[in-house]
Amino acid sequence: MMGPAIVRALAPSGRTAKAEVRLLAVGSILHFARDADIVWGSGVNGKVPTSEIDASSLDIRAVRGPLTAGVLRSKGMIVPDVFGDPGLLLPDLLGVRRSENPTRQLLVIPNLHDWPTWRRNPAVISPRSPFEVVVRAVAESTHVVASSLHGLVMADALGVPASLLRPSKENLFKYEDYYEGTGRRLPRVSDSIEEAVRRPGAPLEWNPDALKAAFPRELWAA
Repeated sequence: MMGPAIVRALAPSGRTAKAEVRLLAVGSILHFARDADIVWGSGVNGKVPTSEIDASSLDIRAVRGPLTAGVLRSKGMIVPDVFGDPGLLLPDLLGVRRSENPTRQLLVIPNLHDWPTWRRNPAVISPRSPFEVVVRAVAESTHVVASSLHGLVMADALGVPASLLRPSKENLFKYEDYYEGTGRRLPRVSDSIEEAVRRPGAPLEWNPDALKAAFPRELWAA
């Protein structure tokens, strides 16, 4: 899974994680949070009622974006202005760079719910593919069209133009949260692959230093 891989790559080498602490990183998973959990880069899931976020005391180091921050602050929690999806760090942690000679003109990365609709398109990659496979496919592409949020994140991280394809069952909250967390507005959402191809997004300009600095390295004991 992508989240644990990112955490392992950033954790101090040769140290053991403190078993009594839970770290929530990557994904729209804050409705699973429990009091005293540490949050680094995860977000609120727009499909899940915010009333289902039962935790009232979280150690928040960073969240995906300002919309998530607003929800948590409305519940009385302290949230720093440190935003970003940790998935943006993954290509660099894997040592993957955008190809100078891409072998794919178009890569379509559907959300899991959209896979049955697009699976027969030759440009589509399964959202169940190992994340390493997806990252390398993105690196070899000229343009990414995705209803998968982390498909868009991987494209942004590698500097590949990306377009948001309207998800069939996902709330746009998490997409808007992600884009605003990287200093942008939610782009126009396309209703077809053909429409999305005509609207490649601009390259991401975002500094990952604050997100990296917020990583809770102290959770790993010497």
